[in-house]
This record gives sequence, C-alpha cells and structure tokens, in this order.
Amino acid sequence: MNAQPAGPGPGPVAGTGIGTGAEALWSHLHWLVVLSQQGSFTAAAARLGVSKAAMSQRIAELERAAGVALVRRTTRSVRLTEAGERLVDHTRGAFEHIAHGFASVKDLAAEPRGLLRVTAPVAFTRQQLMPRLPRFVRAYPEIRLELDLSDRMRSLALEGFDLAVRHVSAPPETHVAWALAPTRALLVASRDYLAAHGAPATPQALVGHNCLHYPRSQGQPAWHFVRRKRGEKEGERIVVPVAGGFAANNSEMLRDAALAGLGIALVPDFSAQSGLASGQLQQVLADWKSVDAFGEQLFAIRPYASHVPRAVAVFVEFLRESFAEGFGS
Repeated sequence: MNAQPAGPGPGPVAGTGIGTGAEALWSHLHWLVVLSQQGSFTAAAARLGVSKAAMSQRIAELERAAGVALVRRTTRSVRLTEAGERLVDHTRGAFEHIAHGFASVKDLAAEPRGLLRVTAPVAFTRQQLMPRLPRFVRAYPEIRLELDLSDRMRSLALEGFDLAVRHVSAPPETHVAWALAPTRALLVASRDYLAAHGAPATPQALVGHNCLHYPRSQGQPAWHFVRRKRGEKEGERIVVPVAGGFAANNSEMLRDAALAGLGIALVPDFSAQSGLASGQLQQVLADWKSVDAFGEQLFAIRPYASHVPRAVAVFVEFLRESFAEGFGS
C-alpha cells in the first residue's frame, strides 16, 4: 500500500532557513530572555559568549517568526515591547527549570565540576580569602573558580554570579544566606602615632585626632559608638564628627595608612587582625563599640533556588570551615 503524501506543514521563516515550529526557536527564545535581563545587546552577547551581531540577528529572526516587534531599540539600551514582555513572561520560568534540571544532572558526576563565579569584597578577599584559596583549588581541580572583587552589592542573578561573600548586618530576604563569621569594627593606630599624640580616653576626644575614615557621603563624616563593658548592656549612642587628612573607600588602605602612623583608623577586624597580632597596631577605645560603620556578619549569599549545585555547596562548606574561628576580635 502506497503511503499518502503528507499534507502541507508550516513553511520556513523567510530568510532564516528555520521552521516555524517552536522547537526551532528555543534558543532564540532563551536569548530574548537573557536580553530582557541584561538590558542591552552588548551585555546579553557577553553573557551568552556570542557576538553582538549574532545576538541581533537571532532576535530579528524571532521577530520575523512571531510576526510582531519584540524589542524597541534606542541608542543606549533596548526595551521589550508588550509582545516581547509577554513572551518572556511565558518562557522565563521554563528556561530556569531547564537550567536547574541540567545542574542537578551535572551534580551526578563523581567530582564537583564546572565554572563557579563568586563575587567578594576587595579588602576581605586580598587579606583573608586569597591566602586560603589555593587549598580549595587544589582540592577541587575540576572546578574553575572565577573571582570578582567588588565592594558594591551586585545583582547576582542578572550578572551570572553563583555566590557572593558579603559583609552586612542582615542578608537580603530574597536570597539564601550562610553565616560565615561574626565581625566588628575596631579603632586602631600605630604605636608611633599614639606615642606622639596620645590615646583618646573617650570617643569625644577623637575630635582632636587625625581620623582615617571611610567616605560614605558628601557630608561631615561621623563615627557612632555605644559603651561596651563586659556584663553591662549597651548604653546611649554617641555620635562624634571626625576629620582627617586621609580617607579611602577600602579598609585595607585605611589599615595601611594607620600602619604608616597617619592617624586613627576605623576598620573591620579582618583588616586589623594581622597588624594587631604583630603589635604594629594598637586598639583604641576598646571599651566602646563602633556601630553602623560596617556589617556585623560575613555571609555567603546566593539567589533562592530549589537546587544548589555541588560546586556551590562545597565552596560554601570551605568558607564556613575557613572562617569558623572569626578574626580574633
């Protein structure tokens, strides 16, 4: 019996060489989702590891297949049309589900493997994390660790980071967080500076000292303190305006300025640790607690997901083990 000829099916998309079936456009849809997240063809192409021209061509093919404009292009950015937003809303969850499923399959491998992108604060990474990292890299040779040093809060999901180490008082509620170590801010100065200028007996006495501070606004810098003595509750907050000949938005630089005898610095304990241990730095106003200067806890943070890749899990465990004892403050 002769087979009957098949009826006419959907034709190819003109000029693209691809069919109109949805399966032929899956990668196109994924690229549109990434474009919506990144906000520009350049950033989306970089995220996907393709050229900007390829990115633009793929979106144009998708628009021809859909028969409607999906993207509004401007000189500085792109925005999705109503149709584009609706398409992304319908497909984003599916691609996230696929990514999680693939990650769970990869984790069946005997060894944790793959690219692990981590962002962490500059000073903390240089002083505390980097000396410990070789042990992790040698223990997990199949993991490719990519480290981004930044003090600003990053959008982990949009920028493709698997994990962030953050120095904050409380992690974002929309993320999963693992506590690594408590931390606090300390006032420190060199022996030479204190010998020449004396040690302040009260926070108010800092007004007469060269204070090395972390600039956070254009206004008058101020340090906040509460009384801290063993067995006593915290007392009333004292606000002290400070001034000095040096400021930096990096605690390692402030620590180095204090080591050079330039003044009294307010830095996290992880920055002061080595100088205090060697005796090159002395703690100032030890009976007073600095508040609101830096975060009070180190966290490992990642966006919420039902599945945590093994590479992330073993790195978090490495961080928790490495910093379990804190910083001797």
